[in-house]
Amino acid sequence: MEDQAPKQITRLLVEWKGGNKDALDLLMPLVYQELRKLADNYLKRERSDHTLQPTALIHEAYMRLADQRLPEWKNRSHFFGVAAQIMRQVLVDAARKHRAAKRGGGSKTSLEESVLVSASRAPDLVALDDALIELAKFDERKVRVIELKYFGGLTIEETAEALGISDATVSRDLRSAEAWLRRHLSENPQD
Repeated sequence: MEDQAPKQITRLLVEWKGGNKDALDLLMPLVYQELRKLADNYLKRERSDHTLQPTALIHEAYMRLADQRLPEWKNRSHFFGVAAQIMRQVLVDAARKHRAAKRGGGSKTSLEESVLVSASRAPDLVALDDALIELAKFDERKVRVIELKYFGGLTIEETAEALGISDATVSRDLRSAEAWLRRHLSENPQD
């Protein structure tokens, strides 16, 4: 059965892409454990006493995935890359709301949103997201490589497959993007 799961996932992704919304409901139990790994990868970067719950992150990512209109899935790796990107955005959105509320200028956050990001990590996550947005202005592929590898937990090979590039290109992009991010973050500290 385990050997059939990747084929079944791909089949359901194709059906979902073809307009079968029921395919998403059948897909989620098959991909839940991998989504859980993605959520855990994000949470490993948090303090040990953070309040983020992986289930809340997975639930929000699922809701955003389900809202997509006829997604253009290339393959299984692409699906998990998109899921990783959505999870990152959930965390960044919550961090931005938390930061705005802390400064007194934001809208009220819900209880679920308030447990998503710990107070001390919100500025770091927002700074990283701002840096990735800046990098995307001139090299979007490097941002996708960072998202898939670090946030999505994909291997270099899986990242290469998802983006349709070589393993060597992924490795070069990682080194280059990491250096650019280090320099940008050190030159642009958060207030």
